[in-house]
Amino acid sequence: MKVLVALTYYRPHVSGLTIYVERLARALVERGHHVTVLTSRFDPNLPSSEVLDGVSVVRVPVVMRVSKGVIMPTIGFVASKLVYSHDVLSIHLPQLDASGIALRARILGKPSILTYHSDLLLPRTIFNRLVNLLVDGSNHVAARLSDAICAYTSDFAISSPLLSRYLSKVHYILPPVTVPDVDSESVKEWAKLHGVMGDYPIIGVASRLAADKGIEFLLNALPKLLEVFPNLKILHAGPIDQVIGESAYYERLKPIFEQYSQCYKFVGTLDGDDMARFYRSCDLLVLPSINSTETFGLVQIEAALCGVSTIASDLPGVRVPTQMTGMGFTVEPGDSDKLGEGILRLLDENDRYHMRKDEIYAQFAPSLVAEQYESLFRKLLISKQKQIKNI
Repeated sequence: MKVLVALTYYRPHVSGLTIYVERLARALVERGHHVTVLTSRFDPNLPSSEVLDGVSVVRVPVVMRVSKGVIMPTIGFVASKLVYSHDVLSIHLPQLDASGIALRARILGKPSILTYHSDLLLPRTIFNRLVNLLVDGSNHVAARLSDAICAYTSDFAISSPLLSRYLSKVHYILPPVTVPDVDSESVKEWAKLHGVMGDYPIIGVASRLAADKGIEFLLNALPKLLEVFPNLKILHAGPIDQVIGESAYYERLKPIFEQYSQCYKFVGTLDGDDMARFYRSCDLLVLPSINSTETFGLVQIEAALCGVSTIASDLPGVRVPTQMTGMGFTVEPGDSDKLGEGILRLLDENDRYHMRKDEIYAQFAPSLVAEQYESLFRKLLISKQKQIKNI
């Protein structure tokens, strides 16, 4: 099959959504499909087209940003050509242009699947409220026009203002997760390089620095944690000061990071082997997200595959990974006291939380996820062909 995948941001942008799509696209290619990613040229230095790991990437020029979104006047023209030349569409939300792409699929008789990753919740301003309404409206139109909708979990779907209206079309497919194997010696070398060799707890954070990630609640919990473990360290992996739409959040937290510079360390954006070394250097992972822009938390499964437990926010979908794996537990979101207490409890009881790596991977292997998408695409193609015969 020729599969067209549409989303606003793709690599080198880093987020859970882009990582998900990258893994899915690669896995579909490995299964013998031709995959094209239609996305934004959010950085003008990026090429307009290239092939990454067998995936054809087409980037549409951006004329301006609207909060975290982008305006691409030529997206319709490019999308029309690509929809026509592909067999099926995989559209990933939230995305302002989703409705127009889904409409083209409907007109041209091409099956389309929406994958709904999260709600879009922008900082509260009048302008952002208008943007939110516009994107939400586009998402609803796309949902009505699509042939099927994919969500990670029913836990999130039934609580989602959008998905709960289309449950009859929703299929549940767990996200693709994989972590490379790294040897213990290289983990020690990596930890030494980043100055975290010692007899003290190491807490990991794996996320971009964004307001919805709730990092301030971890910072507010630090005094209590340092009382118990004066030498405790926090390692934060992910983009920090150049996160789209989050410069004000970074500036607000910057003085606090400076205050705790001896224990809070940024290790930058990591990929592949270094991400695995990061997880294996940590005693536990913290995911203190505060709203429905977080709907699962791929990092929880990545950490679990490395033998590391997570304390996460008790949010729809986000609480599912620890329930599935037994690798950690959840606490009330937006509560620094509960988060601090949970971290201390997990550090004390860490040996209780474990699950075999192969049992976890069997549920999240990218090849399995790609196979489930492929099966759904084939069913939709057969259904479309029957509709055409009956006309």
